[in-house]
Amino acid sequence: MQYFPAALQELADQFARLPGIGGKTAQRLAFHVLELPLEDAESFAGAILAAKREVHTCPVCQNLTDRELCPICADEMRDQSQICVVAEPKDVIAMERSREFSGVYHVLHGVISPLNHVTQDDIKIRELLQRVASADIREVIMATNPDTEGEATAMYISRLLRPMEIKVTRLAYGVPVGSQLEYADEVTLSRALEGRQEI
Repeated sequence: MQYFPAALQELADQFARLPGIGGKTAQRLAFHVLELPLEDAESFAGAILAAKREVHTCPVCQNLTDRELCPICADEMRDQSQICVVAEPKDVIAMERSREFSGVYHVLHGVISPLNHVTQDDIKIRELLQRVASADIREVIMATNPDTEGEATAMYISRLLRPMEIKVTRLAYGVPVGSQLEYADEVTLSRALEGRQEI
């Protein structure tokens, strides 16, 4: 028996596909959207479509941008010789909140995770190696999450960079093991940056 109109059920099903959204939350979101005035619902749908059309990866750092280069890569005041490697675009925001890092970033768009069928070829490691080989880089800071996948990814990349004779460091463990960078506070991230170690 179908309890909801097909269009409402489809909307709930689409919300349920989002990470962290269960069936009940998806239904609540679908009902909320249905209660919106038509112009607000059109605005919401338009924002989704505009983001899909306009947002792309920066050709240098792989962060998300709607410009030719992201604002960080385009900023001439940033230290271009120091690259902080993070797993996801949201981690750039977390690092920037600390106001301690003045270099540039490289976003991997994931970490190596055999259980989730993510290999080194599925993330932006090749782009990082090309970037390091073609620029005057003095340090690469590995800022992946301090969990099993993050550690494995950091170690794999450090082994690839070792022949290039570039200093490779890892964030100090001010960030709790098993947590996510996006949930760390500014002080914790500042201390983690200050206490980073070569790997």
